[in-house]
Amino acid sequence: MNKFKFLSVLFFSGLLFTACSSDDDVPEPVNEEEVITTLTVSLSTDGSATPITLITRDLDGDGPNPPVITVSGNLAAGTTYNGTIVLLNETVTPPENITEEVEEEDDEHQFFYTVGSGLNVTTEYGNFDGDGNPLGTKFTLITGAASSGTLTFTLRHEPKKPNTGLADAGGETDLAASFNVTVE
Repeated sequence: MNKFKFLSVLFFSGLLFTACSSDDDVPEPVNEEEVITTLTVSLSTDGSATPITLITRDLDGDGPNPPVITVSGNLAAGTTYNGTIVLLNETVTPPENITEEVEEEDDEHQFFYTVGSGLNVTTEYGNFDGDGNPLGTKFTLITGAASSGTLTFTLRHEPKKPNTGLADAGGETDLAASFNVTVE
């Protein structure tokens, strides 16, 4: 009889431990933020062979060196430019094109264009996610009269879509880069 009690206790103890085991041992996959070291904005017109490029490159990330920012030239007044954005991770060889990942995960990303005071330009989105919400790796930039000011490109990860702009988009900022731009 003692042997029966012992085996019964052992059996029910085993059931108790397996019944109380957690099925939460498998962590949920983490979609890590992209490493972006370089943003290149190319602005071209239908008749222009050489685009205007706005580039920010920060190879040490949060390191002590500031990003290197270049603008290849001034924009022409009264002109429509076709814009494209390319994002790179240059911490690896060969550099990884992060633009492809952003476009594949279009429902989780959105670029915002902020025109600083004094700069006479407007922007329009050129590509959209699967639900018809703006993505913004392609866009149109239209210049007005001669002016100068800043043009900022902000990439948000997991913004609320639809939104009315950067102020109510939420999400996390993957990248924000400002350029001093002149329209002449």
